[in-house]
Amino acid sequence: MSEAEQLTDEFIRVCELGELSVNEPALAEINGVRVALVRDGEDVVRAVNDTCSHANVSLSEGDVDGCTIECWLHGSRFDLNTGEPTGPPATAPIAVYPVRIQDGDVFVSVPSS
Repeated sequence: MSEAEQLTDEFIRVCELGELSVNEPALAEINGVRVALVRDGEDVVRAVNDTCSHANVSLSEGDVDGCTIECWLHGSRFDLNTGEPTGPPATAPIAVYPVRIQDGDVFVSVPSS
């Protein structure tokens, strides 16, 4: 396995699944990166970069609607699966990070900065 693959496959325990409220974004810092975590009603957790690509605002302070997270400042919306903007004014995507749930714990893989 190459060094790059090891970085990508490194999952870090962030919290217990039960600590995340359904459809309420939560903030975590992983490898020096601020990450917004969102748990849905089926206990799937998604992880995206916490910073809105439009205005450098924390997305974990925004609202979740289905598979999108909305920035509280200007209303930019991002798909939680792809990171693509789904509503203006944002035009650039945000990073999406792999998540694993194991034995009731949430693990996220974020490349080291």
